[in-house]
Amino acid sequence: MKFLIDAQLPRRIAKRLGELGYDAVHTLDLPGANQTPDAEIIAIAETEKRIVVTKDADFVHTFILYRRPPKLLLVSTGNISNAQLEALLLPAMPTIVDAFASASFIELSQTNLIIHA
Repeated sequence: MKFLIDAQLPRRIAKRLGELGYDAVHTLDLPGANQTPDAEIIAIAETEKRIVVTKDADFVHTFILYRRPPKLLLVSTGNISNAQLEALLLPAMPTIVDAFASASFIELSQTNLIIHA
């Protein structure tokens, strides 16, 4: 499974996902780095069949209105440490991957994994 990690999340999330065998890039790895516009992130996700992983509600709005990006993982944990984020996200990855087989929008909170659609 392929992921595109947005700017609000630490680059090490992409690295850790890579260590788990997933294809993950961070916006810092794109030519525009963290200044890459949302529209370009969506275009890359569509072209490369990547799931956008973000904290940015703007992506939720474009997903609900236009189904873009085609697959979205929203991290709605609020402000937590990078270590806490990894402790929530990494163990949940097998469940997240399984859920994306039939869902397009998944949300990870501090207490739940919510499969929206």
